[in-house]
Amino acid sequence: MGLGLMMVLAFLRIPIAYAMGIVGLIGDAYMRDWAGWVGVGSAQTEVYETGRNYTLSVVPLFILMGSFVTRAGMSQELFRAAYTCIGHLRGGLAMATVWASAGFGGICGSSIATTATMAKVAYPSMKRFGYADQLAAGTVAGAGTLGVMIPPSTIMIIYGVFTETNIGKLFAAGVLPGILGAVLLCLAIVYTTWRHPTWGPPGPRSSWGERLAALKDVWAVAVLFVFVMGGIYGGLFTATEGAGMGAMGALAFALARRALTWSTLYAALLESARTTAMLFMILIGALMFAEFINITSMPADLKRLVSQMGLSPLMVVAAICAIYVVLGTAMEELSMVLLTMPVFFPVIVHLGFDPVWFGIIIVCVVEIGLISPPVGMNMFVLKSLLPHVPTGTVFRGVMPFMWADVIRLAILVAFPIISLWLPSLMR
Repeated sequence: MGLGLMMVLAFLRIPIAYAMGIVGLIGDAYMRDWAGWVGVGSAQTEVYETGRNYTLSVVPLFILMGSFVTRAGMSQELFRAAYTCIGHLRGGLAMATVWASAGFGGICGSSIATTATMAKVAYPSMKRFGYADQLAAGTVAGAGTLGVMIPPSTIMIIYGVFTETNIGKLFAAGVLPGILGAVLLCLAIVYTTWRHPTWGPPGPRSSWGERLAALKDVWAVAVLFVFVMGGIYGGLFTATEGAGMGAMGALAFALARRALTWSTLYAALLESARTTAMLFMILIGALMFAEFINITSMPADLKRLVSQMGLSPLMVVAAICAIYVVLGTAMEELSMVLLTMPVFFPVIVHLGFDPVWFGIIIVCVVEIGLISPPVGMNMFVLKSLLPHVPTGTVFRGVMPFMWADVIRLAILVAFPIISLWLPSLMR
């Protein structure tokens, strides 16, 4: 009944955050007590507890860090450094975009921000050297997904809070899958330029002096990433404390470069506040929906069904991944994860899978959803910034990168050690 009502509300174009909250509110009151308005009391509790949750303060802090980093001009330096090293190869500018996106994602945590930034920084350079729109736009959209896998990641934070999984271990678990993703995206570029050599002509070769000078320019990015993630990984501070230190460090770099004025500071704070408010609205709605799901028999029924069917654990994981990929073609990614987590997570725990590993699998599926037609979020961000590029061109250009992410998903499911090795070393 609850899922049916959710579909009706979605058909009426009610935002998913409100739809989940309405279903949770009505369902909670129906299951417990209509007359006493228990559902309203539960909703008030969810809003209050979410707002005062200390762990969730990591969300606005990492978002703020990304805003300061963007305004400090670090994204241009990352792309320039990657370009001087591999820009002379066929498709080299596209591969430089992939590695610059990976580096920017490591200090931003947002796929949308990474895509938007690289559309402004990398796409003009690729067009200047004669790259085809299909490859240039597809690379920016596909590489932008690395922003949610390379830590810090907003999706990982929300997943960790929602499932009570250690956020520091989730961050550590995302490092190797993120690198693997960047390698596979580069291989997708190699394949595309092999089939269409004129789509990605090589650029001029940079001298070793130019390469060293460009690499020296990215020291601030390296210092900020190592300081934040190294401190969390080494146990010097928690993820929340690391977010505060990262935001302060990014602010210090932006001030040192004289990149902040009162107006840009206000814009950064306003952007962070709006993004945080959006995420919290979705999270509160999802928690209200989860409260309703938890008092029904659905999780227990699903676990019992899986046991009775005698399916192997990997078959169940494969089925869940397939469901997420399909949902990703029609839903916004964070809403999709929070909507399904109350149903799927108890099954995963029941089957004995590591929650950290499953979190990485979820992030990988979210990456696929970000570039899946018809509503991949990265596609719409790119289209809004590059209105002259036809939507069909973007969708065709992103397909090799989508398949690269599917291959990575299969690798991560088959070899969990890739995700779990670094977390196992944490104190």
